[in-house]
Amino acid sequence: MIIKYLRERLSWIMLVICLQLLTFSVAFLDPEIPFHSLLYIVFLSTVIFVIFLVLRYQKETKFYKSLAEWEPHLDLSSLATADSPYEEIISENLLHQTKRLKGEAEYNRIMLEEEKDDLLSWVHEVKTPLTAMHLMIERLDDETIKTQLTYEWLRIHLLLDQQLHQKRIVFIENDLYVEQVQLKPLISQEIRTLRSWCMQKGIGFDLDLQETEVLSDAKWLAFIVRQLITNAVKYSESADIYLRSYFQDDGVILEVQDYGRGIDPRDLPRIFDKGFTSTLNHREHMATGMGLYLSKKAADSLMIHIDVHSKPGEGTTMRLIFPKRNDFVLIRES
Repeated sequence: MIIKYLRERLSWIMLVICLQLLTFSVAFLDPEIPFHSLLYIVFLSTVIFVIFLVLRYQKETKFYKSLAEWEPHLDLSSLATADSPYEEIISENLLHQTKRLKGEAEYNRIMLEEEKDDLLSWVHEVKTPLTAMHLMIERLDDETIKTQLTYEWLRIHLLLDQQLHQKRIVFIENDLYVEQVQLKPLISQEIRTLRSWCMQKGIGFDLDLQETEVLSDAKWLAFIVRQLITNAVKYSESADIYLRSYFQDDGVILEVQDYGRGIDPRDLPRIFDKGFTSTLNHREHMATGMGLYLSKKAADSLMIHIDVHSKPGEGTTMRLIFPKRNDFVLIRES
């Protein structure tokens, strides 16, 4: 450490030595200048310079050693040079901080995994009494109470389903199974789930499925379709919802069209943002702002493009544009 310190300040030391030699040279060339007096001055100045070096060494070494207590984001690499006497200290500090940050990141990852597992376990446990509740509601004779309870049951069911997929979507790449998915049974199942709600609001469905199958993941595609149909039902009153599938530009398109209240033009760029609900009905307690956000993330993983057209008071059309088969295979192989 001391050798590196002196080596870094070699230019200073050489300057002082040259000045002292110059002083001796002057005394040698000029006999009238007392040599002993100059020798005394040179001795004193040398002692002072040595004391200065010692004090600076202690002060600067103490400063660099204190860097170990500084914030981990401090860029210490800019303070170190190839010949710096503090290179070892800085390297050890960086290694220590790196190990600490890795440890914290691993701990946070484990905690998030445990939290996700606990929540998924809780959701699955809640589904058991929820299923039993639905069977009990189906046995009720009073149609009014039965309809009301079924609607509230459906709200709980959809919220739990959304929460379940929200936790799973982080690992969606490990959960995908791409296959030929039949559209009609998938859509029919989602409509049956919403049947009581649709009957309560006087909403019907019109299906025109010219293309009957698509290449996708059945579970996540069902989730996307569920969110689109749920939104269409939520914001419609006594009007039919149209679902069409057709072939266009070498790709399959699934279209969900409603004649509800529509979306304000200023909201269209933000409807897929996390937590965004609406600027027109900002106090609406039913909206969570998560359905379309999760649908968009799932669609991106499946390489499905979601196209939206809407006018306030006239309704909304959501189009799922599926990737071409060749494009899908090439992207998966890359």
